[in-house]
Amino acid sequence: MYVELRENRTHGTKEYAYTQYAIHDVERAFQVPVHWHREVEIIYIEQGVLQISIGGQQYEGNAGDVFFVPPGELHLMGSEDLHVKYCAILFPLRFISFQTEDFLEEQLLGPLRRDMLMFPHKIEEKAIEKKIAKILVDLIELNQKKNTFLHIQTRIYLLQMIEILYKNNLFIKAQKERTDLLQREMLSYIQNHYQEKITLQDLAAQFHLSEKYISRYFKQHFFLTFKQYIQHLRLTKAKELLESSEMSVLEVALTAGFPTVNYFIHTFKDMYGITPFQYKKKYDGMV
Repeated sequence: MYVELRENRTHGTKEYAYTQYAIHDVERAFQVPVHWHREVEIIYIEQGVLQISIGGQQYEGNAGDVFFVPPGELHLMGSEDLHVKYCAILFPLRFISFQTEDFLEEQLLGPLRRDMLMFPHKIEEKAIEKKIAKILVDLIELNQKKNTFLHIQTRIYLLQMIEILYKNNLFIKAQKERTDLLQREMLSYIQNHYQEKITLQDLAAQFHLSEKYISRYFKQHFFLTFKQYIQHLRLTKAKELLESSEMSVLEVALTAGFPTVNYFIHTFKDMYGITPFQYKKKYDGMV
């Protein structure tokens, strides 16, 4: 099972650029394939075990753990624990920036936006992590209720977390050159062409590398084969079209990049347990 990629979706709104996703009651093991976005992402694990990779570093997250994904950092997550429950929070740094020429802007928020400083992936000091986890619990609850002071209080909570990180010298000076540039360029190329007939040979030619090297590189860094990643993107697009358009299943299959409608139906059912026809009928009945 794959949870949908979200980097191509709008997180939050223009008026309120904060989003949180609660993941729970999963029916089978899942993996969110490698992706990146310009928002900060905070992952808080409420129960169970979650496997996370951030910038190539592997972590096993347990109940109470907090992880930070810096803007632009490649990351993925997944779990075989059907009882896992976690919340992912996303917001752009401009959401908490006052754009004033003061200490906060010059020494902290500005460098964070310019990728000169980075959030730590994981807080090793448990006492500090517990303080941040407590704030996160209050923040998540606040945004579930959506009261009158939501906009103000959310920013206060986020700034309180940043204050704790800063006071404990946990922000990291970024390297001058990003080591994941090739990975991000590959992902961008694939996301721009996955609706077409794209092969490993096309990718190798685009980046002037051998097919064997690309295949091995993809598996080592993205934890999926090239074919699996393409299939995931096409299935995600197909689900979006089934939910939001009046297209027929044939039109959805071809628009999403599947070679034939029969292959699309078989792949969709194998991944999600129901056919595209059944999914569309079920979704239409929910709205």
